[in-house]
Amino acid sequence: MGQTAIESDRTHVLPLEFGRAMPIAVRGDGVWIEDADGRRYLDAMSGGSMAATLGHGRRDIIAAARAQAETLAFVHNERMTNPTQERLAEELVGVAPEGFTRARFTVSGADANEMAIQIARSYHVERGDVDRWQVISPAQAYHGPTLETLALTGRPGMHGPFGPYLPKHLHIPPSTWRFDPTGEAALEALDRALEEAGPENVSAYFCEAISAAALPGYTPPIRFWEGLAERRERHGFLVCFDEVVTGVGRTGRWFAGAGTACVPDIIATAKGLGAGYAAIGAVLVRERVYEAFAQGSRRFTLGHTWDGAPLACAVGLAVLEAMRTEGLVERVHDRGAQLLGELGDALAGIPLVREVRGHGYLLGVSFVDPRDGESFLPPELRFGARIDAAAFDRELIVLSTQPTRDGYAGDQTLFAPAFTATDEELGEMVSRFAEVVRSVAADVEPELARAAPITSAPIGGAR
Repeated sequence: MGQTAIESDRTHVLPLEFGRAMPIAVRGDGVWIEDADGRRYLDAMSGGSMAATLGHGRRDIIAAARAQAETLAFVHNERMTNPTQERLAEELVGVAPEGFTRARFTVSGADANEMAIQIARSYHVERGDVDRWQVISPAQAYHGPTLETLALTGRPGMHGPFGPYLPKHLHIPPSTWRFDPTGEAALEALDRALEEAGPENVSAYFCEAISAAALPGYTPPIRFWEGLAERRERHGFLVCFDEVVTGVGRTGRWFAGAGTACVPDIIATAKGLGAGYAAIGAVLVRERVYEAFAQGSRRFTLGHTWDGAPLACAVGLAVLEAMRTEGLVERVHDRGAQLLGELGDALAGIPLVREVRGHGYLLGVSFVDPRDGESFLPPELRFGARIDAAAFDRELIVLSTQPTRDGYAGDQTLFAPAFTATDEELGEMVSRFAEVVRSVAADVEPELARAAPITSAPIGGAR
């Protein structure tokens, strides 16, 4: 190829973003990625999308994939099962929260979330509740790019031109420090949504146990989870957790949902199961969900070509083996608490930093207007985008979001390193990031002084 960067008008790939040259990544080693120009980037985002949880270049996982490919890479699961699928289902159920007894494999996280919704709907139909289809979910969320998963977020900025295709689901505001620190307002909003839909028409409440891209490292207060469990018992809907990011160790538990006061009925997971070495997701169901099918139609045939393929499942088995033998869930749990403190200390004294939060290796930093310490930063400053660009210039990979126009969150940065990062590498990530934030904060100071403050109430009137 001979090039060190690809521009959008000089590639046959339909780019994600036009007009921006993309460096060409050529190799990875642990938490480092090297481009075609020889620059080495410190990867604080596990491959950029939180998928490479075990780092780059794992010879054990590569060997497992090769061995399986040499035996049987693919067989469709409509007529045959395969040993790796059977073993992976058994082992995955073994580390899931108590009561989960079955797993169904998918190709990606969006597929897993979509299948979770399909299973929830089918569960009610199997039981004769054919009117239950409506889904309620938090407004500030991201669950994937398919039409159904896009409909699960209440962020209109993400819907783009696809609004006419999206089912009209109901949404409630998040219980953040800004709007609802106790969780009571969200429960009241949930009651209003149930009343609007008719509780007998609600199939599921769909959410993240701990949020990733939309509200990095955030989880509602315990009162919300308790209230959600009470309403599930009263009204009969299911609770579905999107653990595409948090599943398989990211928050210092095998599954983040095990730490809430509301055990879910269905869990969708993906990224950590393949650790960046294979495209694989899974949907886990509790026994009572499985029994609805077992005592009903005895079928759930929807799926994709590569669901449960031997090659991907062999990678999943190798990932779980590495997680167990290297004690990585425990490592993330213990080291994550220290990492949170180190990140908070490094950012202390920066007026734009309001909150450093997180669980395990899923951390979030939220930024505010320093003129009052609470308001969103003016969107025209593009603070989050500038953080990412400045970090990249310093050969550090992080991911920021700027959903200010959605009304519930402002500029935020996500920090999600691989579980295998050394203490020295984690320290270097924190150090570089703190330098970036201080530098960008200084750069925007004169612009901020000229910008009008954000004073409007959030969409939906969460105050």
